[in-house]
Amino acid sequence: MRVIFCRDPLDAKRVDMDYEAEWHGAQAAGFKTELLSLEDLLEGEAVRSIRQIAPALPRESAVYRGWMMKPEHYEQLYYALLSKNIELINDPSAYAHCHYLPYSYSLIASMTPRTVWRTSPGEPEGWTELFAQIAVFGQSPLIVKDYVKSRKHEWSDACYIPDASDHENVRRVVSNFVERQGDGLSEGIVLREFVPLEYLQTHDKSGMPLSKEYRIFFLDQQIIAFLNYWDDAAYDEEQPELTPFRDIARTITSRFFTMDIAKTSEGRWIIVELGDGGVSGLPVQMDVSAFYEKLMDATNG
Repeated sequence: MRVIFCRDPLDAKRVDMDYEAEWHGAQAAGFKTELLSLEDLLEGEAVRSIRQIAPALPRESAVYRGWMMKPEHYEQLYYALLSKNIELINDPSAYAHCHYLPYSYSLIASMTPRTVWRTSPGEPEGWTELFAQIAVFGQSPLIVKDYVKSRKHEWSDACYIPDASDHENVRRVVSNFVERQGDGLSEGIVLREFVPLEYLQTHDKSGMPLSKEYRIFFLDQQIIAFLNYWDDAAYDEEQPELTPFRDIARTITSRFFTMDIAKTSEGRWIIVELGDGGVSGLPVQMDVSAFYEKLMDATNG
C-alpha cells in the first residue's frame, strides 16, 4: 500500500512541511510514499497533479494523507490515480459520506446533538426559512458551521449562538460565519444544538472552552488509534466504553474514517462528528510512527 501526501508548493521533491513527520513515520512503517500537487488538483488539473507518481503493476491500494478538499476534487484525484492502477481505499462516495456531516447524520443521530442544515440563507426568504427551521431548538444555544468546519476559534462572533430564538443574534453570527468562510464555505450551513461538555480548560488565545474530547481512527471498522483531541489540554485517565461507538462504526460506509467523541457535562458520551481518515489531523504531540505502524498492521491483517 502507498501513502500519498501533498508536496511542498515551492519544492516538488519535498513533502509539505506540515506532513514531514508523517512522511517519515509512514516510510519507517514500510509504506511507499508518494507526492501530489494539491495546487494543480484544486485548479482542475488532476492528471498533472499526480505526474510524479509512478504507475502500479499490479493494482495497488493507497491512502491519501493531506489537506482537506471538496468531494469533486477528491473524485477527480480518485479517477486520475485509477488511470495509474492505484486505488484509494476510500472511493468518492465514502469520502463525501464522512467529510460532509449531513451525509452521515442519519447514522449517528442517536448519539449526536440535534442538527439541521440548509444552503446559505439569502435575503429575505432565506432568513425567514432559517428562523422557521431552527424553531425546533426553542431557546437552546446553537453552534453554526458549514458541512465540514466551524470557526470555533472565533467563538462569540462566528460560532456560538446563546439563544436560538434571538433572531437578531442568529443573523449576526451566521452572517459573520458565512462572510469569513468566503469561497471556503462547504456546501451550506449547519446549525447544531450546543451540548455542554465536560470542561477541561479555556483556550488561552481564543477563549474557546476546551472539553474532554477524543478522536478515534477506524480502518475496516477496527480502531487503530484513540487520541486526545486537544494537544494543549490536561486529560485525566478516564476513557469511555467504546462498544456503542464500535456498533455505529459498523454502519459507516467508509473503510478509513475518524469519529470524534466527547463527554457531556452530564456524564454522557456522544459523537461530535465523523471525518474522512485521509484528511483528519493527528494531534501534534502524538507518536506518528506508532500510528503508521498500526495502520500497516491493519492493512496487512
